[in-house]
Amino acid sequence: MKILAFSDLHGDKDAAAMLVKASAEADLVIAAGDFCNYHNGLAEAVALLREIPCPILAVPGNHETVDELTAVAPPQMTVLHGQTRAVGNLSFFGIGYGIPVTPFGDWSKDLSEAEATDVLENCHQVDILISHSPPKGVADVTSQGQSVGSSAVRAATERLKPKLLLCGHIHEAWGQTGLIEDTSVHNLGPTLNWFEV
Repeated sequence: MKILAFSDLHGDKDAAAMLVKASAEADLVIAAGDFCNYHNGLAEAVALLREIPCPILAVPGNHETVDELTAVAPPQMTVLHGQTRAVGNLSFFGIGYGIPVTPFGDWSKDLSEAEATDVLENCHQVDILISHSPPKGVADVTSQGQSVGSSAVRAATERLKPKLLLCGHIHEAWGQTGLIEDTSVHNLGPTLNWFEV
């Protein structure tokens, strides 16, 4: 399966156009959250992706909620947060939001590590884990040098051993990769990230 993945679109029209064009070659598109900014312009941001011809699996970022994203999702988009979905012979599990709680204030949709652990306990087997937030210690360092990823996401990755963990959220870490045991971790960003699985 040929997968095109991205995160943190934040309403960028040029990035969206690039993704739509590239998606003609994809079997599946994965979107790891933050389509808009501060809950504003979500419908417009998602509409930029409406010409993607293949299925889209999406998780909400900290800039939108599950309900907000589901309300504007085009027919080919499935919003995952605490659920598993099969596409072809692969299984996918999604967890959205900022984990752990961010310092950004009330507008940011976040989960505590305990809340995230509860969500992730719904997953018992998965090939590809989609998380808006990166795991603790991999592709999660801010411009101030702080590791701000999620220990719950890391623990779930160690338990589940997926082939891939696809994430975003920490802009300074876009494009960074790493390993948790045999799981390949990718902080995506709003660029073309291709995976053959």
